[in-house]
Amino acid sequence: MTYELYYWPGIQGRGEFVRLALEYAAAPYLDVARASGSEDAAVAAMMRFLEGRDTMYPPFAPPFLKAADLVIGQTANILLFLGTRHPIAPDDEAGRLWTHQLQLTVADFAAEIHDTHHPVASSLYYEEQKPEAQRRACDFRQNRLPKYLGYFERVLENNPGGDRHLTGKAVSYVDLSMFQLIAGLRYAFPRAMSRLEDRYPRLVALHDRIRELPPIAAYLSSERRLPFNQQDLFRHYEELDPQS
Repeated sequence: MTYELYYWPGIQGRGEFVRLALEYAAAPYLDVARASGSEDAAVAAMMRFLEGRDTMYPPFAPPFLKAADLVIGQTANILLFLGTRHPIAPDDEAGRLWTHQLQLTVADFAAEIHDTHHPVASSLYYEEQKPEAQRRACDFRQNRLPKYLGYFERVLENNPGGDRHLTGKAVSYVDLSMFQLIAGLRYAFPRAMSRLEDRYPRLVALHDRIRELPPIAAYLSSERRLPFNQQDLFRHYEELDPQS
């Protein structure tokens, strides 16, 4: 079966967490928006699902995954589904739920990262909320960023399977997601990350190991991996990442 991934064509966004899992699992998939060759056609295809015309269970927003007759929305839910069909999650129920719990925390973290540049409303341009963004980003750098990184560092340290993985003894989809978070944070907040990273050696080592895995290294060097950009979840603004 070839999965169909529906997401916006020009950004990594939350769809990238799913792409990384599919790439690592060597699961055949079609990135529908990018494969269509037409952004208008891609959006039209997504809208048919979002409006419930092509499924009984319409998702709220991209990303969503079509697997045969199933349409699965929400990033963490998609990854939970993929983890039952590919070796990217523990085999036991407790391990699967723990991995899902960690992925939901990743989703919370991603939402707070997004809100550093859009703290008032997603419908407004960044330039329309710059003062609020500077205030939000300051709190994020000082409080929220170390809180999340510290939590995941402790999870690695305390994992019964060893500190090479967040859960179990093998690579799971949440390890792949953590790689994406660290890579994105280095793009969006390079100065803040350079000051903080020494506190979280296990997370840095995890990022580096995931980057070198053959399926991920091949993906990162391919055209399938879109670059970070200023329309994405991770955005770099000098004023949100000052020297100190």
